[in-house]
Amino acid sequence: MTRPVQILLVEDNPADVMLTQEAFEEAHFPHHLSHARDGVDALNFLRRSEDHAGAPRPDVILMDLNMPRMTGLELLDILKEDAELRSIPVIVLTTSRAESDIWRSYNLHANAYIPKPVSIAEFVEVIETLGNFWFHKVALPQPPRP
Repeated sequence: MTRPVQILLVEDNPADVMLTQEAFEEAHFPHHLSHARDGVDALNFLRRSEDHAGAPRPDVILMDLNMPRMTGLELLDILKEDAELRSIPVIVLTTSRAESDIWRSYNLHANAYIPKPVSIAEFVEVIETLGNFWFHKVALPQPPRP
């Protein structure tokens, strides 16, 4: 990819947001990380409504499952039913290791399910692996041109 990768992080925990931002900085690949604090905010971002009128279309969505107002599973269900948004790959990055969450995420067409690592070093390694795979190996759909 010749331009920076557009990533939307959907995460309600400020500490996890900071950790993710730091991990992406350490991963050293061109990217732009946007943040939505929950599923409702993410939908507004993706639909460019409310405070997100000029939001970029993400190349990939990285999201938690356990959030207020709208959970990650609810958001995933909406995204994969939306003809304009369903092509955006969604990677679930969550503390949940519940088999039901894993099954439900894949049944709703998540592209990957990654339990959040416990240590900072492991978290950085996960982000570097994601970056290498999703942004160097995989062909991502290009945003539609206006």
